[in-house]
Amino acid sequence: MPTVLVTSANRGIGREFVRQYAQAGWRVIAACRSPELEADALRAMGNVRPIGMDVTDLVSVEAAARESVDPLHLLINSAGVIGQTGDGPGEVDYGEWSRVLDVNLMGPVRVLDSFAGRLEASGSAKAVAITSGMGSLADVQSPMAMMYRTSKAGLNMAMRVRALQLKPRGVTVAVINPGWVRTDMGGPGAKTSVEDSVAGMRAAIEALSADRAGSFLNWQGQDLPW
Repeated sequence: MPTVLVTSANRGIGREFVRQYAQAGWRVIAACRSPELEADALRAMGNVRPIGMDVTDLVSVEAAARESVDPLHLLINSAGVIGQTGDGPGEVDYGEWSRVLDVNLMGPVRVLDSFAGRLEASGSAKAVAITSGMGSLADVQSPMAMMYRTSKAGLNMAMRVRALQLKPRGVTVAVINPGWVRTDMGGPGAKTSVEDSVAGMRAAIEALSADRAGSFLNWQGQDLPW
């Protein structure tokens, strides 16, 4: 039975990944900051083990990794925050920007680095970070959300570098844009349901081969411009 670790497993896209992978017969490690608040609901989805992890706290992430003794076949880094929207000239809250970068950029790197050994132990594993089309330098059509955009652009670069570093160790790394999804972050007017987005991303992950390491994909598995 393959094992997947999902971060931000208690809400939105992360929670739907937990549900769908558990339904498909995977062993799921559901990581979130306060698992005790969602433990019963998560376990009710199937073979799900909730664990505590704060992606902004290296001690927390490394402790979770030490407790995971089994090989890991898939890592899904889905934790993310949008940050404030008022980030024009003279409006920037630099503390808030640091927080967004910490969660969206450094958080996934902390998790991937800490669990790299568990991924390598499976012999052939995949690590996917949930990014955004707003992280594409080739597709900037709005001056809004500088904090969020820079965090996702940085995430894309970090994962592309890790893809080159981890490919020789049998770990295929990529980033996937879930699209505009109806979650608390995406809002009720978003185009795509969380169920459809996650189902599409699961298919894209399944099709991801080692020669596609470092890819920037949409939720339908198509390449996106960097």
